[in-house]
Amino acid sequence: MPEATTARRSTMRAAVAPTGTRLGKNHRRLVVTLAGIALLAGCAPVDAPDGSADGPYAPLAPARPPNTPDALPSSAAADPPTTCPESGVRITYLGVSAAMGLRAMGVELVNCGTRPYRLHGYPAPQLRDNDGDPIPVRVIRGAKGITSGFDDPPRPLVLAPGEAAGAALLWRNLVDNPTVVATNAEHLEIAPLAGRPAQEVAIEGRIDLGNTDRIGVSAWRSRVPTAPTPTPATPSTSPLPLL
Repeated sequence: MPEATTARRSTMRAAVAPTGTRLGKNHRRLVVTLAGIALLAGCAPVDAPDGSADGPYAPLAPARPPNTPDALPSSAAADPPTTCPESGVRITYLGVSAAMGLRAMGVELVNCGTRPYRLHGYPAPQLRDNDGDPIPVRVIRGAKGITSGFDDPPRPLVLAPGEAAGAALLWRNLVDNPTVVATNAEHLEIAPLAGRPAQEVAIEGRIDLGNTDRIGVSAWRSRVPTAPTPTPATPSTSPLPLL
């Protein structure tokens, strides 16, 4: 049948990439992974209003919707907690994407309180072993020496109640020095910014740093919340934290 023969030949031609454009399997997987995690940072942030007070809380400003949708990492965490911490924000794990030794973990901060929350900078992670003891690591703002595409500087955000910001933790599972024991973190704590109260973040699996001794963090970017907003805690009478 001429029609069938022509269709088969067209299919075979479409399945063969032109010379010089064929990518290796691992290369394709890494490109797709990094593209998904790059979206994790979310959309253009909302600048803080002029004249707002110092500290994480700011006068309420009209919410601006993000410009583009967000993408989830390759795996999702268990159901998030339903109670809002006294700080007014909840940080949750979104999942990990991995390819060729590169790991990218998505985390989300949701303003579950009743007041706008100011955020300008990078998350501050603390890794712990199975016994809960701190693991000393170098925290790199951005991803220099780990990968590229996560080095945009932070911008001021003001999250209205129910709004969210996202960031990524990045590391490589490399063992390039047989005399140094590989590091595996079983527990993770993250503060919204260095100096603010940290909270434990439930993760799936381990953070397998190998013996690289470093982890990168991208700056917070506004994003669409992926989970219901936890119930706010009882308002506190303690002084508001300052930057």
